[in-house]
Amino acid sequence: MAAGAAMVPGTGAAGAEANAWQDAVADGPAEKAHGGYREKVMPRVMPFPMTQVRLLPGIFATEAEYNQKYLDSLDVDRLMYSFRVQAGITPIGKPYGGWEKPDCELREHFNGGHYLSASALAYASSGNESLKRKGDAVVAVLAECQRKNGAGYISAFPTTYFDRLVADQKVWAPFYTIHKIMAGLLDMYIHTGNEQALVVAEGMAEWVGNWSQKLTVEQLQQALTDEYGGLNEVLANLYAVTGKDAYLATARRFEQPVFLDPLAARRDQLKGLHANTHVPKVIGAARMYELTGETRYRTIAEYFLNEVLTERSYSIGNTSNDESWKTGPGELGGQLSFTNAECCVAYNLMKLMRHVASWTGDPHWMDAYERTLFNARLGTQNPDGLKMYYYPLAAGYWKLYHSKENAFWCCTGTGAEEFAKLNDTIYFHDGAGLYVNQFISSELSWPEHKLRLRQETRFPVERGTLLTMKLEQPAKFAVNLRIPAWVAASGSVSVNGKPLEVFAQPGAYLTLTRTWQNGDTVRLTLPMKLHAEPLNGDPSMQSALYGPLVLAGLVGGTAPEDLRVSDEDLPKNLPPAAATPEIQSASATADWVEPVAEGELKFRTTGSGAKMSVVPLYQVTDERYAVYFKAKG
Repeated sequence: MAAGAAMVPGTGAAGAEANAWQDAVADGPAEKAHGGYREKVMPRVMPFPMTQVRLLPGIFATEAEYNQKYLDSLDVDRLMYSFRVQAGITPIGKPYGGWEKPDCELREHFNGGHYLSASALAYASSGNESLKRKGDAVVAVLAECQRKNGAGYISAFPTTYFDRLVADQKVWAPFYTIHKIMAGLLDMYIHTGNEQALVVAEGMAEWVGNWSQKLTVEQLQQALTDEYGGLNEVLANLYAVTGKDAYLATARRFEQPVFLDPLAARRDQLKGLHANTHVPKVIGAARMYELTGETRYRTIAEYFLNEVLTERSYSIGNTSNDESWKTGPGELGGQLSFTNAECCVAYNLMKLMRHVASWTGDPHWMDAYERTLFNARLGTQNPDGLKMYYYPLAAGYWKLYHSKENAFWCCTGTGAEEFAKLNDTIYFHDGAGLYVNQFISSELSWPEHKLRLRQETRFPVERGTLLTMKLEQPAKFAVNLRIPAWVAASGSVSVNGKPLEVFAQPGAYLTLTRTWQNGDTVRLTLPMKLHAEPLNGDPSMQSALYGPLVLAGLVGGTAPEDLRVSDEDLPKNLPPAAATPEIQSASATADWVEPVAEGELKFRTTGSGAKMSVVPLYQVTDERYAVYFKAKG
């Protein structure tokens, strides 16, 4: 952890840490009631349960509402159509389209998986009872289908799909769908207390275990060349909840030495791999580290995450082109397209960042989380709750969203989950105090200290935040404020209106330890500055940032009417990219951009290059835009 001018060690006694960790592991009512705490690794810091954090009015609360309205618009019987058909039960209504069509091999990855997770997370984060009821109804149908299928099996396709995996015959990722269903069921158990969901998930895990035990090592490794999502992670999570060693053993079988061994040796052999196939495998490794204490898993997770973020990511904090890593590390020149930065990848990278941040307590990972959150997640949903698949970074493109009933991409699902849990990483805690990681308008309930902490901010339009303590009685604890690496020199902090002389170095936590009184306030000022980042492998291509915000130049025009919402992940009539706008210099201070008005997130280009308005990327709606600019000469 980086040290700040007022830094005080944030960890308490080992016993206090252990108790705090047990509280944090119980992320929902079911797991807490179960009483199974099986982690072998005590983290430095840990998230509060989502039930203790509520979003207050602001951009994040608005985005969460858009998402919940979309999820609530979907019909349970239509969601369950293909499950019923597979189980020999007469379906009700008509099926949804796109990737959920009855003849699509990936059918029901969203309907039976992502939808359950998103509904459970929305209930935990906001108390949405309607989505909980719908989630309960989905679980009941899945339980009925499982009974009809026998042997614990649930899916919307026959078990012969798995025979095709072993025979090296083409099939679209059946274990990917199995993972999503199991994860959705486990989320319903953990976050809503649905006991039936745990029973169904365990039946699925037993089927997976029996299936995999019948194969030789060679046959199983052949099957694992097909995308299988985070199956190792969900099996590890199921072990954490139940304590049944068989699930942990099955999780180990769903590991690939050919992928993991180079990472354990700190070698980047990612070229040519499909990005979102492999990030979940590393999340599984991170979870195995926490449950087994085997440091090899930690090495894999930390090396991979650092390598992808520093050598293979764009300025928005996400990676991939055409869903893959097409080049070696640090070689992104020529890799700008419509199909950059698959949104699923950002979702999974943020999950991994959250794990690593809990082990280290290093605010660097929360800086990275913020970068991805504001630039690769915020702005990927429209007011109808429809989500993006790719994040185009070549000049002249626009944002394309899925259609309401005839798309259901993988990124529809991860987006639905992401916008259901926007409160899950704002605050962490340890044995001695709390950590303010993200500047998002919200309220935290911390019963152990009889505290309600209210954070009011319009960040990033407002360059800072205000914290107000609501305490039943005075309490002594530490408040650790993340001072981002991007902050300008004039940052400051005040308590009860009185400026403090201390501050932390950018990239550290500023720790304020005192006996807090009811009504105490902390105001944090975080001025931003313009700066530029080159594209890895091509320093002539520059991206401008203001604080953590990637800026987009509005190149003129809007998205074609027929290419704003689509059933297809990549429309067939997509026009070519536009010419990259030119700038006068490649200065690290981004001197080719200037603010239009003080206190507003509006900018324009300057100098002899292209003239255009510039705004934060997350604010772009239907406009054509450019994220990278070409330096003259």
